[in-house]
Amino acid sequence: MKKILIITNHSYMLWQFRRELISSLIAPGNQVIIALPFGDRVEELRNLGCRLIDTPMERRGTNPARELKLMGHYRRILKAEKPDLVLTYSVKPNVYGGILCRLMKIPRCIHVQGIGTAFQKPVLNSFVTVLYRMAAKGAKVVFFENSENARLFREKGITEEKQVCLLSGAGVNLKHFTQAEYPREEPVRFLYLGRMMKEKGFGELLEAAQSLFSQGMDFHLDLVGFQEEQWQQTIEKLKNMGFVTDHGFQTDPRPFYAKAHCVILPSYHEGMSNVLLEAAATGRPVITSNIPGCREAVEDGVTGFTCRVRDPEDLKAKMRAFLDLHQDRRKEMGIRGREKMEKEFDREQVVARTLAAVFQEE
Repeated sequence: MKKILIITNHSYMLWQFRRELISSLIAPGNQVIIALPFGDRVEELRNLGCRLIDTPMERRGTNPARELKLMGHYRRILKAEKPDLVLTYSVKPNVYGGILCRLMKIPRCIHVQGIGTAFQKPVLNSFVTVLYRMAAKGAKVVFFENSENARLFREKGITEEKQVCLLSGAGVNLKHFTQAEYPREEPVRFLYLGRMMKEKGFGELLEAAQSLFSQGMDFHLDLVGFQEEQWQQTIEKLKNMGFVTDHGFQTDPRPFYAKAHCVILPSYHEGMSNVLLEAAATGRPVITSNIPGCREAVEDGVTGFTCRVRDPEDLKAKMRAFLDLHQDRRKEMGIRGREKMEKEFDREQVVARTLAAVFQEE
């Protein structure tokens, strides 16, 4: 049996999307230790049978002193635990953990959930590329959630073809996100679920929705998630206009998916959008950007619509197209979306593929 160390940056996200994988790692008697900043769902992770190590970090910080401190913390954990295998998630654990494991000759599996903004800024792009090359060289496997990210890493010489394993994101738990009866109530309810931030296309959504409403279109927009300060005034204005409701962050999104007629995510970049997978598994059509990490989850015109990224006019046109559909056509889109999730994104299949890659040749 093995001692497996998981290094990640977010306790809630690990619990939400990887708990089935963790349970499968533990089941044959492996010891699983997780190094992460303590937050929501820590006790639930412990209840799976894991041992947790609090590892404070700034997820988006770039202060050199703090980054060196984090790397030192990872080094001490690796020296003390002497794991047989390390799994890393998100940029800093991937890079810092990967480099340290390489130096200490510890087998490692790196999971690239998305490239974010790191590769979109010239100076940072070059720096992160070098670090990722150091981290990925000799890694047992590098997981990707969409083919475009995998291609980018190959073109940059970060990974070798034999290292790459492509997953359908984290998949979706089809037993947890069951197909819900499609709502018949009017008006149409659009749902945005996620952090309300620029990179998720939230500004474009508010612009498109306000324009549609001003043209007399009858619909409601529900917002679920953390609200960044820059949007407060605009959201209050739209709430006062009567067609927007802000529900704040919710631990269980299922009731909101069930009440929605359509889920919208006009994101700029994604690894693989869990929101789209959960929405489709619930039997809801989606409108999303035609980008890697989003377009894989929707069949344009069949399970929803894709729109041009950063284009509020095209988003508005797709929202209008959905509003013009007959109720039966909207419902049919949701049914086709559920079928797509069952065929391509079942989390049980993703976990099985992950385990096969992690323990290959053993």
